[in-house]
Amino acid sequence: MRIGVDVGGTKIEAIALEDDGGEKLRRRVPTPRDYEGSLAAIADLVAAVEGETGSRGSVGIGMPGTISPATGLIKNANSVWLNGRPFAEDLTERIGRPLRFSNDANCFALSEAVDGAGAGARVVFGVIVGTGTGGGIAVDQRVLTGPNALAGEWGHNPLPWPRDDERPGPPCYCGKSGCIETFLSGPGLMRDHAAVTGHDASPAHIVAAAQRGDATAEATLIRYEDRMARGLATVINILDPDVIVLGGGLSNLERLYRNVPRLWQKYGFSDRVDTVLLPPVHGDSSGARGAAWLWGHGKT
Repeated sequence: MRIGVDVGGTKIEAIALEDDGGEKLRRRVPTPRDYEGSLAAIADLVAAVEGETGSRGSVGIGMPGTISPATGLIKNANSVWLNGRPFAEDLTERIGRPLRFSNDANCFALSEAVDGAGAGARVVFGVIVGTGTGGGIAVDQRVLTGPNALAGEWGHNPLPWPRDDERPGPPCYCGKSGCIETFLSGPGLMRDHAAVTGHDASPAHIVAAAQRGDATAEATLIRYEDRMARGLATVINILDPDVIVLGGGLSNLERLYRNVPRLWQKYGFSDRVDTVLLPPVHGDSSGARGAAWLWGHGKT
């Protein structure tokens, strides 16, 4: 049995998988917004899963941010109470066995590469567009991490080919301005809509208004699609993935899968871009499934 734990900003989800990927059990709890509480919640969740299944399993952890190869401490987590902490060391001690860790977007990409939207593809780029804008890479159904543990972090690069009204761009929590995340995250979409219209609206309300024929909401989504196309065209120019899979709350916007590939044709450095953009097969369970697959899978 393989157990995967997805440590999110609002919930921690654990999933138990059979060797063939069949789901045995899934449980979730709210995320405590402190370090010690998070360690305890994860350890208790693993114990609960093993107690209910009556089996002991390998444990993989998908988390915000990543473990710094230089220090062994967490860096770049938007769950800021994890940053600068020996999370891997402390959690391993709590659970009492070897664990494997990876960024949550890496786990998402791995899940969709193994038996999801990217199954059968050699290179899969997984994108999270929700509270933030993350990315992960799976090559031959294995996570690509890199010496700096930064592979896939497209969200903290500048928005490509910026228009005059997009410079210098909104400030980002990373300390820079104009990052892709500040445009393509859910809060980024809301900020852009409010800046143009003067009205605050959630992404769901913006989408609903556009569907009713509201011209300002439609214009907001058109700007969003063009920015996503520019950002992903740069990923395609560098990585040339077979498949890009969208996850996170904004991945439910069906029009993205029609419009963004049409738009990225003019930005990609090619006569034709054959990369496909797909919704996830496993939805919001992909992070936990990918964490479980950190210990390998039946196709390796």
